[in-house]
Formats: sequence, C-alpha cells, structure tokens
Amino acid sequence: MSLETVADDIREQARERAAELRAEGEQQREELLEQARQEADQIVADAESTVAGQIEQEREQALSSAKLEAKQARLEARRELLASVHDDVEASVRELDGDRRYDLTSAVVEAAVDEFGEEPLLLYGRAGDQELLAEIATEYGHVSVGGEFDCLGGVVVESEESQVRVNNTFDTTLETVWDENLREISESLFA
Repeated sequence: MSLETVADDIREQARERAAELRAEGEQQREELLEQARQEADQIVADAESTVAGQIEQEREQALSSAKLEAKQARLEARRELLASVHDDVEASVRELDGDRRYDLTSAVVEAAVDEFGEEPLLLYGRAGDQELLAEIATEYGHVSVGGEFDCLGGVVVESEESQVRVNNTFDTTLETVWDENLREISESLFA
C-alpha cells in the first residue's frame, strides 16, 4: 500500500466522518429547532391563556361594576320616589281644611285632654289653625290656646301644672305611620 493509498483512505474516512458529523449536526439542529418550536408554541399558548384569563377577569369586574352602579341608580331612584310620595302626603296633610281639619284636630286634642285629665292645658298649633284651636278649646273649661308651633297641623299640648308636653301633631303621626308602613309602601310602589 502506498502512501497515496493511505492518504486516500484517510481522506475518505475523514469525508465519511465529516458526513456523519454533518448528519448528526443536522439531526441535532432539527431536534433543537423542533424543541424551540414546541417551547414557542407553549409560550404562545400560555400567553393566550393568561390574556384570555385577564380579559375574562376584567370583563367580570366591569360587569360587576356595572351591576353595582345599576343597583345604586335603582336605589337612588326608589329613594327619590319615596321622598316625593312623602312630600305629596305632607302637602295633602298641610292642605286639609274645613270639617276634615276640624275633626282631626279635635280628635288629637281630645286624646291629649283624656291623657291629662282636668289639669289646665295649653294648646300650641300651626299659625293657620289658631282660630280652630280657640274654637276647640272652648269645648273644654280647662284648655286654652298657648300659641304657635311649626307643624303641619294637630297640636302640642302642655300641662301648666306638671310641665309635661305631648306632641300630637300631624307631623308626628305622619312620621310614625310612614315608618311603620314603609315596607308596605315600598312594596306597593315597586312591585
């Protein structure tokens, strides 16, 4: 075997080894590329999932916030309507006149007189009811008009002897009835 043949054999083996190394390198490159593609696909999938979760969370928060705002708006509208109804009732009570005002005022005076008995009493009522109170006071020998009291009607009765006051104004009655029946009023208005 000549030196030339040995050199050719070595070159051939080197070419074969180089081809093998290239093939192995190509295979490793393909494996690394495939692994990188899979990792990239996983990163994209994870990112999409995270973004979808964030979008869903933000949507839920926005929906919850909108529901809360709507509920608050409904409650405010209900409060305003209840206040309007209360104002209308007050106006109706304030505008009572004639026999109806006389009968109601007389009834609250009678209730107070019954409570105090024969003690000397003073009646206080709204400015527009002073004549009415004087007329009712004449029905009792121990009752007189004491002056004005800022109210819708009715009376505040004061004992001259015991310094006790009883508030039998229409305002007090209205507030008591309103508070006791607010649930029914609301149900009637908002059913």
